[in-house]
Amino acid sequence: MKPKHQRLVFITVSVVFLCLSVVITLRAFRDNLVFFYSPSDLASHTISPTQLIRVGGLVEAGTIARNNNDDSMTFIITDGKGKVSVHYKGLVPNLFRDGQGIVAEGNITNNQLEAKSILAKHDEKYMPREVVDALKRSGRWKGDPNNGR
Repeated sequence: MKPKHQRLVFITVSVVFLCLSVVITLRAFRDNLVFFYSPSDLASHTISPTQLIRVGGLVEAGTIARNNNDDSMTFIITDGKGKVSVHYKGLVPNLFRDGQGIVAEGNITNNQLEAKSILAKHDEKYMPREVVDALKRSGRWKGDPNNGR
C-alpha cells in the first residue's frame, strides 16, 4: 500500500473512532441528566415514566398523609399555579413540614411523582441558633429580632 493510501486509511479510522467516542459520551450524559421542573411546568411537558426529574415547590398545607405500615407518605407540592401529588417511602429531612420548600427527585407514574429522595430547603435568612446567640451576646446582632429566636 502506498503511503498516501495508508494516511487515508489512518485518518478514516481515526475519524470513525472519534465519532464513536462522541456518541458514547453524549449517550452517557443523556442517561445521567436530571431536569428540574416546577409543578406548573409539568402541566406543559410530557415526561416519560423512565425519565428521572426533580420537582421543586412548597408542601401544600394539610396534604401530608403518612402511612405508618410501610413508612410511606403522600403530599402535594405547589408553586401557587400548579400542583403535583408526590408519593415517597423513607425518612424525610427534619425541615420537612407544611409550607416548607422542598425538592423531590423521582419518576412520574400515573400523574404522581414517585419520589426516590426528598431535599428540604431553608430560606436564605437561616442562621444557626448558636451563631445568633453569640451575635446577641456580643451586641453585633443586626437581624430581625423575631427571626433569630
